[in-house]
Amino acid sequence: MAGRISRSISNQAYLASKRSNEEAGKGAGISSLPETKSIKEPGRSKRKHVKIVHDDSAHSCTAIATEEKKEKWEPENWQEVLDNIREMRKDRTAPVDTMGCEKCGDETAEPKVYRFHTLVSLMLSSQTKDTVTHAAMQKLRAQGLTVPKLLAMDPDTLGKLIYPVGFWKRKVEYLKKTAQILKDQYDEDIPNTVESLQSLPGVGPKMAHLCMDIAWGKLSGIGVDTHVHRISNRLKWVKKPTNNPEATRKGLEFWLSVDLWSEINWLLVGFGQEICTPVSPKCSQCLNKSLCPFGRSSLRSQKKSPGVPLNLDS
Repeated sequence: MAGRISRSISNQAYLASKRSNEEAGKGAGISSLPETKSIKEPGRSKRKHVKIVHDDSAHSCTAIATEEKKEKWEPENWQEVLDNIREMRKDRTAPVDTMGCEKCGDETAEPKVYRFHTLVSLMLSSQTKDTVTHAAMQKLRAQGLTVPKLLAMDPDTLGKLIYPVGFWKRKVEYLKKTAQILKDQYDEDIPNTVESLQSLPGVGPKMAHLCMDIAWGKLSGIGVDTHVHRISNRLKWVKKPTNNPEATRKGLEFWLSVDLWSEINWLLVGFGQEICTPVSPKCSQCLNKSLCPFGRSSLRSQKKSPGVPLNLDS
């Protein structure tokens, strides 16, 4: 009883002293500071400071962390797979290496003529092998491939020069219309944005992004053709299977670092021409045969089929 009375008196004295100090501070125009020292009662140990977090904040932080974790998706072993593809492509022996659209233009011509060559080669390349596109471009360049000369060329002559590119009759029409637009709206140069390029007849997303990269030296997106589309799905480099190149482009750009966007087109196109072909891919020669879901499945199927050689090269 005496102890409780003693503590009560001590507390009252402390509070009276505190009020007196606060009043003195106010009188002097000084704001009082919060008291940080507490009275230590006998028999009680000092407690550590614990930061209290409200439940709603905790739930919010957890939700954000979970969402970020979901967003940070990337394919398994993709870096190792990419390095293996680089190794298989180091000799640069695929058609795209010597006859791709980047090799079709006259690099000695004035810049806007070279850019026009790049655009024309991309327009011709749709549904066409690089060897055929390159041959057509050589014939066009021999005639002097400029906007005015293409406009002056009659459709029959143009058709004979670009034949046998895929859908050559339709491409004659596209080329003539495009040349007129370039003359009327762009001073015989080509557009310098993806949106403007795609507004031209016969120019889709793949052509537009590649044209920005090759002609203008600006990286706007990944150029996804049939090879890039096929291989990305075989490797499961897209979060879920895609049905068209544009969906594949978005799927790749979701996780692939921007500094790899330009390289990935060149790598996968050549890889698709030589190893990961549409029909009878050479899985047994591929350095990724143990990493690629498609390759593992193909090789297992070969092992289960009696009398069928394991080599998929044929």
